[in-house]
Amino acid sequence: MIPNVLSIAGSDPSGGAGIQADLKAISANGAFAMAAVTALTAQNTQGVSGIHLVPPAFVQSQIDSVFDDIQVDAVKIGMIADAEIAQAVARTLARRDVPIILDPVMIAKGGAALLQPDAVAVLRDALLPTAHVLTPNLPEAAHLLEADVAATRDEMASQGQALCALGPRAVLMKGGHLSGPDSPDCLVTDDVVTWFEGPRMPTQNTHGTGCTLSSALAAQLVKTNDIQAAVAAAKSYVASAIAHADQLNVGSGHGPTHHFASLYASHKETSS
Repeated sequence: MIPNVLSIAGSDPSGGAGIQADLKAISANGAFAMAAVTALTAQNTQGVSGIHLVPPAFVQSQIDSVFDDIQVDAVKIGMIADAEIAQAVARTLARRDVPIILDPVMIAKGGAALLQPDAVAVLRDALLPTAHVLTPNLPEAAHLLEADVAATRDEMASQGQALCALGPRAVLMKGGHLSGPDSPDCLVTDDVVTWFEGPRMPTQNTHGTGCTLSSALAAQLVKTNDIQAAVAAAKSYVASAIAHADQLNVGSGHGPTHHFASLYASHKETSS
């Protein structure tokens, strides 16, 4: 059976991040993708120019309508925007027994705030304890912990352990903000820290990588039921999407990753 994965996140009309990236990544990783929209954004590869929030009650209605009819095998949570929406999502999912991948979306690639300050406490107190996996980048982890941004691997692992103590079953610390030629991630589960290595790709087209990774992870976790195997598969998928990003011609800023690079390659091989 093909698993069903629900993304709860904001919309990016340029297609590189948010719900649009989630749907592509979930599909490319072999699951059926569904979506509940929390916010509409006006954005492109150069930045965010506007945000329109969906009423919390309607966010809840979207989620309930999916669960009431469809077997949901995993949930990915992305942009929740404000405290009322965060509370609505937390209340709705509290009634559901389903693995949750939580990507704490706070700041867009261009610097625009995507999470209002009063929502951080709700995210930390109500949603973190429900998460099977939390997937922060280094600035997001620091913001949640009210700490300095990790600058070393030891600091990454330490902050991952601190976040794990707040309730999620596992924390995947994304190391893309570390300096150097590599982009390592570390998975923290209780007292175990596992590193996933990878080279830094020479491209500016990395818009939506956090959305893409967490969505791929949700699909892979349902398929494998093995957190380490799921992380390895999701990281490999994102690395390929970034490596082939320059094949796309989308915008003049931070362009999107190539979500279907492997499928395009397979199609070319079959055609030839």
